[in-house]
Amino acid sequence: MEENKEIKKETKHKEDKKCKEKDELIKTLQDKVNELEDKNMRISAEMINSLRRKDEELNRLLKFKDEDLILEILPIIDNFERALSQKDSQIENYQKGIEMIYNNLVNVLNKFEVKEIEALGCEFDPGLHQAVMTEHHDDKKENEVIEILQKGYIYKDKVIRPAMVKVNM
Repeated sequence: MEENKEIKKETKHKEDKKCKEKDELIKTLQDKVNELEDKNMRISAEMINSLRRKDEELNRLLKFKDEDLILEILPIIDNFERALSQKDSQIENYQKGIEMIYNNLVNVLNKFEVKEIEALGCEFDPGLHQAVMTEHHDDKKENEVIEILQKGYIYKDKVIRPAMVKVNM
């Protein structure tokens, strides 16, 4: 009987040991599952963020896809404006033709959401204007744009060329 008790004790001890080992294995496996689930969730979130950033970049590129074309047209507009500012009675018809071409180009720019930056009489804004000269006039406010040397333009909501201006100091 004693032997029987001893065998039962040993068997119980072995079963307890196996049960403890199984519990440890289950805990280890559960920890590994939790770790992999966490890693999977992080990778999923990273992919979602990556796709969102890619979409935002693509939308930005598409929004401003015509910027290079517009930057090529702006110097032509500048030259037309210079030609139109020359008044001479002998070239009146020639000037009317140039004015028509100029108006067509301006209409194309307006169609592509290109707007001229308002500057004359406005307060100097370094985000919109580039001060290349300064003068002092007592009858003007400080930091007021007193002359536009070259027009600036905004394409949609982006300054693509700041206005070159003379500022009152």
